[in-house]
Amino acid sequence: MARVNKQSILNDVRGAIGKQFVVKQYAHGSVLSAYPDMSRVKHSKLQKVKQVIFAAAVAYAQSIVRDPVKKKAFARKLKKNERVYNAAIKEYLKKNGS
Repeated sequence: MARVNKQSILNDVRGAIGKQFVVKQYAHGSVLSAYPDMSRVKHSKLQKVKQVIFAAAVAYAQSIVRDPVKKKAFARKLKKNERVYNAAIKEYLKKNGS
């Protein structure tokens, strides 16, 4: 893990660079670390079930966000500063047992 000062060119970069490095932002500056190796992780049966449910929730939210009519109708029932995508995921998970 390498720390980078605030004047670095990585100051505005976030996320993965290829599958080699990850740039994270903290109060003290940017941190450059190795990309995590998840190849040996064994998920439990319950984790696999939850991953499938969440993937379906994401697909549901994306379908709403991509359709302007559905998105506008969904946005009407939201509170101020709520995002359609996040609210759609929350709604799906509430209805479909997560």
